[in-house]
Amino acid sequence: MQQPTDFAIIPDRDSIGTVDRTIQFFPSQTTAPKRLRTDDIKRWNETGFLGPLDVYDEAEITDIRKFFDDLLQKTLAEGKDSYSISSAHLKHARVYDMLRDHRIVDYVSDLLGQDVIGWGAHFFCKMPGDGKRVDWHQDCSYWPLTPTKAVTVWLAIDDADLENGGMEIFAGSHTNGLIDFETSDAGSGNVLDQTVENPEQYGTRMHTPLNAGQISIHSDLLLHGSAPNDSGRRRCGLTLRYCPADVTAYLGWQAKGVPVRGKADPELWPGASRPAE
Repeated sequence: MQQPTDFAIIPDRDSIGTVDRTIQFFPSQTTAPKRLRTDDIKRWNETGFLGPLDVYDEAEITDIRKFFDDLLQKTLAEGKDSYSISSAHLKHARVYDMLRDHRIVDYVSDLLGQDVIGWGAHFFCKMPGDGKRVDWHQDCSYWPLTPTKAVTVWLAIDDADLENGGMEIFAGSHTNGLIDFETSDAGSGNVLDQTVENPEQYGTRMHTPLNAGQISIHSDLLLHGSAPNDSGRRRCGLTLRYCPADVTAYLGWQAKGVPVRGKADPELWPGASRPAE
């Protein structure tokens, strides 16, 4: 099948607004998880978040970091910025394989069930002192998917903490449905274009430090964001996006999907092929 060339960081909101979506949190029904524990499932349902979870050892993440360092150098040489490497699984075989890595998918399938689609891969790289932030937002505001059962795996390429702009969340905010937000323009310093005001009314604020090679997982309805990186250290994370195979994608997004576990209806998810390089 013909593959899309790119998908913007910020999709067209007017187009997404035309999609009739079911927007609510769907608790995990897993009673016998294979990788997680039963109390992890309970915590997921209550908070919309899990982490830190171990995936890659030091040698593996060092090799992945080298891959990203080379990719970033090429991207910057093309005049793009460090946040522009999106839909990376459609362009880079290494990222495609990471999206399908059974160690990551094992965690995800414990939450979503045995039929899983991987559909997104985006590097969020905050350079030292770059001054950019990610304001409080919900991922589902950006995605033409229904129902809202998608999750994000946040893989730490570098160590991530509050000092270098690590992610923070409002635990429990995923149970509030779609939360109203304000929009911001490109010159605001916000990497995205949404800001939820007074987020503390929706949950309990938590920071989510990760060592390189670890992951966290959060619901598409969870409020999260991150402060600018004012340190002298880089903070790069790879977001890998997944949903159950019974989710429907609109606006051509089904072309991004890769069946990573179990079965999928080819009418809903045709299956993106592995890039050559």
